Amino acid sequence: MTDTINTDYLVIGSGAVGMAFVDTLLDEMPDVDIVMVDRFAKPGGHWNSAYPFVTLHQPSAFYGVNSRELSQGLRDETGLNKGLGDLATGAEILFYFDAVMRQKFLPSGRVRFFPLSDYKGEGVFENRLSGQETKAIAKKTVDCTHLNTTVPSTHTPNFEVGEGVRFMPLNDLPLMTDAPRGFTVVGGGKTGIDAILWLLENNVPPQTIRWIKSRDAWLINRKHTQPFPEFFEDTIGNQANKFEAIAGATSKSDMFDRLEACGYFLRLDTTVRPTMFHGATISEAELAELRRVKDVVRKGRVAEINTDNITFVSGRTEPTLGHVIVDCSASAIKDNVIKPVFQGDTITPQTVRAYQPVFSASLIAWIEANVQGEAAKNGLSGVVPLPDDLDTFVRMTAANMMNQALWGQNKSLRNWMREQRLDGFSKIVSGVDPADIDKVAILNRLKKAAMPAMAKLQSFLR
Repeated sequence: MTDTINTDYLVIGSGAVGMAFVDTLLDEMPDVDIVMVDRFAKPGGHWNSAYPFVTLHQPSAFYGVNSRELSQGLRDETGLNKGLGDLATGAEILFYFDAVMRQKFLPSGRVRFFPLSDYKGEGVFENRLSGQETKAIAKKTVDCTHLNTTVPSTHTPNFEVGEGVRFMPLNDLPLMTDAPRGFTVVGGGKTGIDAILWLLENNVPPQTIRWIKSRDAWLINRKHTQPFPEFFEDTIGNQANKFEAIAGATSKSDMFDRLEACGYFLRLDTTVRPTMFHGATISEAELAELRRVKDVVRKGRVAEINTDNITFVSGRTEPTLGHVIVDCSASAIKDNVIKPVFQGDTITPQTVRAYQPVFSASLIAWIEANVQGEAAKNGLSGVVPLPDDLDTFVRMTAANMMNQALWGQNKSLRNWMREQRLDGFSKIVSGVDPADIDKVAILNRLKKAAMPAMAKLQSFLR
């Protein structure tokens, strides 16, 4: 038998995006009723399946929900992120989202949470343990699963793994009880970086680590992502550098050279030109550690791993060397199909600011509560493509700048952003003292270069 319930909003997914959306909706719509459904037992989405040593790559101050601080404004005092905004661990993030649910959402009396439930479509979801079906009759459905984040522990590799190969996701690294001859890490993205840094941190000699990368990536210097006043020159100054580099570029290739020269981009090997950009951030100390690993294999994508050899799609091979093979090949986001955020009675949160999915979800909730008309709502929530290759970086940056310009023309939205901690930079920019000559000069550079940079990006797109 199917139970029937009524609600204003049916929110599918209680990961970071769903939690940020609901948090803002509760604050902006005092009488709203919300039903949240998730397949996990606790809120937090993919963090429930993340590897045990995972941390954020950007400061915790950017993450979570608007109404509750995650980091308390702390800086890391030790380690490879020393001096920068703290990077919350996966365990901290799960505790945080559970606390938001238990201490704000549920006590409000306006949120009903159905964990361990599979969404079947048409408002119907089924409890995994009891089999009980429930149909939510909602005025609007909010699909917070659209980005479909994947994690290594649930990822199926897109290559063959033969019998007898010692193969594991990086989740299993802390469970090892013996020292192998070495480790081969497959994957050049964020998880590959994390695996290698964890191995080095735990005293694995760098000469026993091999790193297989199908593509090299441009990386962002984490020092330039710090939302704290004392980092104004590093953050806002770096944005001015970025706009000036783009504006002065004679080609897309020249643009990336200029972005590296001004410090916006970093790369692992200065002799290898990156062809990928996924928005990963890294500290200069982490980069120095990664460069201790000299055995980096660049032969394209892996096709098959057996006990003797690793075969690549290109047909070339590498010996397995008796190594443990660590799978870091999962792509964080799969099937990134862009669709309108507001479409009839469905809301599909997507990134409307580059690198910031939770801020994006919060802003979309504010737009839902405060802007009338579907066209007007979509006009303020143009989807910013997720980065992948270098062409995507151009489209992403252009879309990001366009959104920022539109938001700046909406006084109510501009004032709301200034007070939101997830925004990161609006408050420190608006708080600049006109007598602070150095900061004012940076803001003037930023303003002067913005339009030429946008024009140059548009020319590259054409």
